[in-house]
Amino acid sequence: MDERLEAEGEVAVARLSIDGGDLRHAARHLSDALAADPRHPDAYEALAELAAAAGGHAAALELFADDAYTGSVACVAQLHAAAGQWEPALGALAAVLGAEPDRPWAEVSWLADPVLPGRLSPAAVAQAVARLSRTLPDPLPPRLRESVGPFYSLVRAATAAHPGDSLLHAMASTLARRFGDTADAVAWAERARQLEPGHAQAVVLGSALHAAGRSAEALAVWEAEIARDPSGVDLYVDVAELHGKTGRPAEGLVWLERALALEPDHPKAAPAGHALRHAVDGGTAHLLALSDHLRAHPDHGYAAHLLDGLCEDEPWLGHVHPAYEASVNVLHQMLAQPGSARDHGIELLSSALEPPSTRLALTMGFPRATVDYQSVPAPDPRIPQYQVSTVLWEFHGPDGRSARPAVGAPSAEASELLRQVAALGWSSPGAAYDHAVRLAGLSAEDLLALCVHPPLPLEDEQGARLLGRQPEMWVRAVQVFACLGLAHHRADEPWATSRRRALLVDLLFGPEDWTNEAAGFALLATAWADPTTREDIGARLVDRLLHVGKAWRERDATSLASLSRLVLACPWLPETFLSLAGETLKAATDFDSRPAEDTAERQADIVAELDARRAPGAGGARVPKPRSLLNRLFGRAR
Repeated sequence: MDERLEAEGEVAVARLSIDGGDLRHAARHLSDALAADPRHPDAYEALAELAAAAGGHAAALELFADDAYTGSVACVAQLHAAAGQWEPALGALAAVLGAEPDRPWAEVSWLADPVLPGRLSPAAVAQAVARLSRTLPDPLPPRLRESVGPFYSLVRAATAAHPGDSLLHAMASTLARRFGDTADAVAWAERARQLEPGHAQAVVLGSALHAAGRSAEALAVWEAEIARDPSGVDLYVDVAELHGKTGRPAEGLVWLERALALEPDHPKAAPAGHALRHAVDGGTAHLLALSDHLRAHPDHGYAAHLLDGLCEDEPWLGHVHPAYEASVNVLHQMLAQPGSARDHGIELLSSALEPPSTRLALTMGFPRATVDYQSVPAPDPRIPQYQVSTVLWEFHGPDGRSARPAVGAPSAEASELLRQVAALGWSSPGAAYDHAVRLAGLSAEDLLALCVHPPLPLEDEQGARLLGRQPEMWVRAVQVFACLGLAHHRADEPWATSRRRALLVDLLFGPEDWTNEAAGFALLATAWADPTTREDIGARLVDRLLHVGKAWRERDATSLASLSRLVLACPWLPETFLSLAGETLKAATDFDSRPAEDTAERQADIVAELDARRAPGAGGARVPKPRSLLNRLFGRAR
């Protein structure tokens, strides 16, 4: 429903309730009206009518007492302003704007009154800014600058009206910094420190200088403040991290050691130490240590913040690993064609068999798509690495080159729950494991079925984008979370003899397919969450990497980079295996990113037609992989 129409309906009901004497009911509907449209003028007029019917603003305020709903807080702000109670009005407005900074709560007429800044005490403005700034990102994205802009204008005017207040200037500096007004941020912070050279003023000035690109000056201010008052451990962390941001993480670690000597349990110092050590050493050991710290101290939100930022752009650590099959590249090309539609028929002919799950991606994007393969490469990717009890695919057709699910469809309830839970990204492998606990109640049979019968994504903006651009990423996300659900199956069973381990290991060592990678990630996430499983899981992942690496000597094995990253995310493994995984990752990524003129098989491997008969097959010779590299990694080919 249109926001304005919804607000008009709520106002109409509110006025009927006022006429009927049910003022509390009217208050609820006015709260809903402002929540629907914070700029709706009739809602503010009806709020004045409610105050009159209640016998005054104070009585009307009682109707919204103890209600933290944003619409109700906006009503409180307006009632205070109507009564000339400017400071509580500003505080309430800051609260609702902080809760929903992307909405136009600040576009109220009383906030723009040019005489308002002089009516407000500088302490009240500073407190309101502090309350708002706690929830605002730094820097503000453009859409938030627009919605928070009227509040910022009030703050600017208040600093001019109260030139002698240090705290107001310091708080104004923090808001200016978020708006990208670094010159004003520095000027106001310098003025604040000139008026009162305290600890808070030094912290704000250093932040403003750093935002203005004057990091050396910021460090000088902060280090001088620590020399003056060595008790502020938070500032040690700020100094350490600024050293890290300016390319000197080892120097930052010295400051963190000083911080931990003063306060061993400081909630920011130890996490910051792990992040700086990661900047010095690379790898994943310090990321795992940060994850372990967060698991031991779940109240240390800064650890979660750092871990999220460090894992965000890393495949498997922060998101689903991409797929590299040639048919996926063709799928992207078909989706990008003007006029492309899901009901178009696509026929593909590939020179060599690909993982069965690629068919799921093709039919997710184009339900009428078909694909045929001309050959089965050697070594045969359909043969499991070891004998397994869990089979997801069965091969049929000429020479067994077609694959179909070996299990029936999942229940509708399981499909819907997985649609709600599956995600393309997470803040760390351990966080993905925790997120999937909602799937623990599903049967193993449903979870296995979901791996080969993925439901469509949710019918929202992201779901439409996935179907229209990268349906394979949704298929891989479904498989990842189905396997994470298996990782929670019968969680009370001892790991070594558990059914959850048996199922995931079967999937890991089964025929080459995306489900190997999904199971491998579920095992990795389990290891990050439960240290007692690490030795076992690391060994299984190395075993699979070695097997696929040997196959890669002779043919494409598109999971090699993915498996390499999974092994690299097991820093408890011996350095021999980590080094090997690093080399295989480089070899695989170098091979996949080779120049276009060297990728004959990528271009000629697959023929695709929209709404047409299959074209004559095109072979395309494989690009030979560097033999010396293969021999060095996996020994001489027999």
